[in-house]
Amino acid sequence: MKSQDRVPETTGSLRGHGVTLRYSRWQGGGAPIVVLHGGGQTRHAWEDSCAHLGDLGYDVTALDLRGHGESEWAPNQDYGLMHFTADVVAVLPQLGHPRAALLGFSLGGLVSLYLTSRHPELCAALMLVDVAPRLETEGVRRIRDFMTRHESFGSLDEVVAALREYNPSRPPDSIRPESLERNLRQRPDGRWEWHYDKYFRTPVTDTADGAYRSRIMGLSHEELLAAARTVRVPTLVVRGATSDVLSEDGVRELLETIPHAEAATVERAGHQVAGDRNDAFLVALTPFLARAYPVRPQDAERQVPA
Repeated sequence: MKSQDRVPETTGSLRGHGVTLRYSRWQGGGAPIVVLHGGGQTRHAWEDSCAHLGDLGYDVTALDLRGHGESEWAPNQDYGLMHFTADVVAVLPQLGHPRAALLGFSLGGLVSLYLTSRHPELCAALMLVDVAPRLETEGVRRIRDFMTRHESFGSLDEVVAALREYNPSRPPDSIRPESLERNLRQRPDGRWEWHYDKYFRTPVTDTADGAYRSRIMGLSHEELLAAARTVRVPTLVVRGATSDVLSEDGVRELLETIPHAEAATVERAGHQVAGDRNDAFLVALTPFLARAYPVRPQDAERQVPA
């Protein structure tokens, strides 16, 4: 597709469940896809993937989740999966969609899974990026420690250096300062910081066993597995081959829990699958879409058993 023929990006605001959410949209005219980013990210982290899907003909909307990017922070610090899910449920009719495919990374994937379980009539297909009910504790802790250790930066070059330290195997040209700027905010003192509500990192401390409980997740492994058992729509899980957050065992457990689900692996990619190797990620994603959720849903090649 020639550059002048590319589907343009439009932006705007929608009303979630008690908060205003910002979005970007690529209206290719076909089947709708809603894209949900990971914790600490913004919708801009997924622009390249969304633009490609829009060019394929999909109607793609990427949201800033509550407490992220340009969306409102939750006034009562309500950041459980049920709160994120309620926002998406509220947004869909405003987009003109009775149902949509959900493409979610990390936190966004857990929101997508939870929504599919609670509101199956709203989800047409489920695509989970490096996330499943079983996540590796050490990998999750490494992300949390990285975000805590790097509170702010004196320049965008410092951000690039920190990201390369976190993931030294990431291709150097996949971290561009100009794109990072859209995922950060600049404080009055000139320093840059992640564009999200840091209350997320405050653990729940009143647990009986004293274990760490994330305010973002809010559901146990067993509860997420129970949610996965209810999934009937076409499902894909994409894992980064070097991810320390989603293991092969985690993928295997998901496939056993959702027998009709498919899996794909992106080689030389870590947890940030699309950020590490976006082209390879799209190569893994688009065959699934062509089979299970084509641009025109009536052209689907297979049906998932009820």
